[in-house]
Amino acid sequence: MNIKSHIFQLAKYGFFGVIATLVHLLTAWAIIYFFAASVFVANTFAFFTAFVFSYVFQTLYVFHSTFHFKKFMKFFLVQYGTFLASYFLSDAFPVQNSYLHTLLIVAIMPFITFVVHKFWTFK
Repeated sequence: MNIKSHIFQLAKYGFFGVIATLVHLLTAWAIIYFFAASVFVANTFAFFTAFVFSYVFQTLYVFHSTFHFKKFMKFFLVQYGTFLASYFLSDAFPVQNSYLHTLLIVAIMPFITFVVHKFWTFK
């Protein structure tokens, strides 16, 4: 794979990642707003919603792979591990506004996940 292919793949990953991030944010914010849920509860539900979206689109359109349970579990471990790590790291920087706190959590995840998915999940 040449450098242009890697850049194009990263761009597609970013595109679908932005959409998944918006799915996550809108879901979390809606849960916070309509149910007065905690940031943790809202982001947990939002994570699973965005996870399904992301797995389908990353598998089919970014990594041109097929659906397999083993890949699904690897994808889940990477995404959930990153979610937990970013959540606990975000607690190190307390933000009083739940919406901004959620944005901080979501902004941390994508930087690590592309490399791990490329070289482990979809290897």
